[in-house]
Amino acid sequence: MKKLKFKPEAIIFDMDGVIVDSMPYHYLAWYEALRSYGVRVTCFDVYSKEGERWQKSLEDFLKRAHIEPSRKIIDKIFIERQKIFKRYFKRFIFKGVKEFLLCLKNQGYVLGLVTGTPTSEVKKILSKNIRDLFSGIVGGDNVKKGKPNPDPYLKAARMFKVRPGECLVVENAPYGIESAKRAGMFCIALATSLPKEYLCRADIVVNDLEEITGIIEQSCRVK
Repeated sequence: MKKLKFKPEAIIFDMDGVIVDSMPYHYLAWYEALRSYGVRVTCFDVYSKEGERWQKSLEDFLKRAHIEPSRKIIDKIFIERQKIFKRYFKRFIFKGVKEFLLCLKNQGYVLGLVTGTPTSEVKKILSKNIRDLFSGIVGGDNVKKGKPNPDPYLKAARMFKVRPGECLVVENAPYGIESAKRAGMFCIALATSLPKEYLCRADIVVNDLEEITGIIEQSCRVK
């Protein structure tokens, strides 16, 4: 396994599929909301676009089905999607995440969160005691161009007053990895949602958060 050759000033995490085991619920919400319009999506369709702003994902799903993505239909589907997600979603924080983040923070690392999810929704998904471990959060509504553009991670670097090359990103999806790499950051990918072959642009690919602990900070373990 590759080893980290530098000590990052900031460690920036994606949320869905990294901090929260939420991807199955996102898929279910998209599937149910789009089904009444005759649009079919697979797990791969949703998982591979994770991190992208929801408007762009929805537009792509509709265009693929030869449906004009008007503002009216986009708003209607998204409202339905949100209702379904809230109905089924259970807040499953990956095992050991809170303790791992707290340990990293106590070791002096600046922690950040970069997600395609709007910040208002982040507050509903993550409890306050988890959110407070991050020095800053960049949501999908905080940038004009979301992942796979580098803007979200560059905004985080500016927020923490560090150079991109001093940041380590933990991602789980191709768009997030591309965003981090285009921002000039080192990226570790977790194969929690997609097989490793789809994450090959990352500098290091591991199976889960437990494997990452020995790479970043050996004194911080996932328990």
